[in-house]
Amino acid sequence: MRRFAHMLCVSAALLAGSASAQTILKASHQFPGGKGDIRDEMVQMIARDVAAANVDLEIQVFPGSSLYKPNDQWNAVTRGLLDMTSFPLDYASGRHPEFSATLMPGLVGNFDRAMRLNDSDFMKDIKAIIENAGAMVIADAWLSGAFASKQGCITTPETIKGQVIRAAGPAFEEMLVAAGASISSMPSSEIYTGMQTGVLDAANTSSASFVSYRLFEHAKCLTAPGENALWFMYEPVLISKRVLEGLTEAQQKAILAAGEKAEAYFNEEVRKGDQIMIDAYKKAGVEVVEMSKADYDAWLEVARQSSYKNFAANVPNGDKLIEKALAVE
Repeated sequence: MRRFAHMLCVSAALLAGSASAQTILKASHQFPGGKGDIRDEMVQMIARDVAAANVDLEIQVFPGSSLYKPNDQWNAVTRGLLDMTSFPLDYASGRHPEFSATLMPGLVGNFDRAMRLNDSDFMKDIKAIIENAGAMVIADAWLSGAFASKQGCITTPETIKGQVIRAAGPAFEEMLVAAGASISSMPSSEIYTGMQTGVLDAANTSSASFVSYRLFEHAKCLTAPGENALWFMYEPVLISKRVLEGLTEAQQKAILAAGEKAEAYFNEEVRKGDQIMIDAYKKAGVEVVEMSKADYDAWLEVARQSSYKNFAANVPNGDKLIEKALAVE
C-alpha cells in the first residue's frame, strides 16, 4: 500500500512536470547576430517578449545561417521542420513566382507606401499564398535597398553595362540584364565574398545588409535609395502554421503580440537605416550618390519592358497582382 501511494505521488509529479514543461521553438535567419541588423533585432525582440509572457514558451534564435542555409528556410518552415524565420520572401519565388512581385523594381518607392501596401488587396493575395504553403506572417517588414559597385557609380541604366552584379531576385535580374549587366545569383550573406574574390563587380541588396555585411570594404561607390528608391524588398517574420496551431491559446497570443510589437519597432527604426548606411560608407571613404528622378524613370522604363512584361506573361494573374499593387495610393 505504501509502495502504491509512492507510485501515485511519482506519477502526479511527472504529470505536473509535463504540464508545465517549456516548449522550445527554433528561429533561423541568415543575418549577422548581435550586430545591429534590424531583422535580427526583430526576431530577438520576439524571443524576449515571448519569454517575458510566462506562457512556458522559449524561442531560441540561430542567426547567421547557423541552423539553415538562406534558401533552405522556406521549405523548412512551411513543412514544420523550422519553427520561425526572418525571410526575404523573393527567395522562394522559384516555388511561388508571385513572390517576385515583392521585389519588383519601382513598385514600392518609399516607406509610407510600403506600410499602406501591408493592408492592401495585393498583400492579402501574397499572404494567402504564404498561408496555403504552410506558413504565416507575424510581422511585416519592407526594407529599402541600394546599389554598390567596385567600378563606379550606378545611376542611369547605361552605367551598369558590362558589370557582373548580384540582384536579389528574378525581377531585378531581368531588368539588369536588359540594361546590359551579367548576373551572379547568391544570397546576400555571400555578397562580401563575391566582391572580395572578383566574382562580383556590383551588388544590390537592402540598406541593412549593406551595413551588417560590411560591403563598404569593397565598394567604390554607393547609390543610396534617396527620394527615388528603385529597390524595396519584403522580408517578413514567418512562423510555421503547423507549429503555431499546435501551441496553446496563451502561447499563440504571446507570439502574435510579440510579432505586432516587433513590427512597430521595425517601422520606426527602418527609416533610420538609409542614413546609417550612408554615414558608414562615407566614413569608409566610399563615394555616395543618389538617382535623379530622370535616372529612376529610365530604369522604370527598362523594368516595364522586361520585369513587368515577363511577370504578367509568365505568372498566373501576374498582371492583376501588379495592378493591385499599383492601385495603392
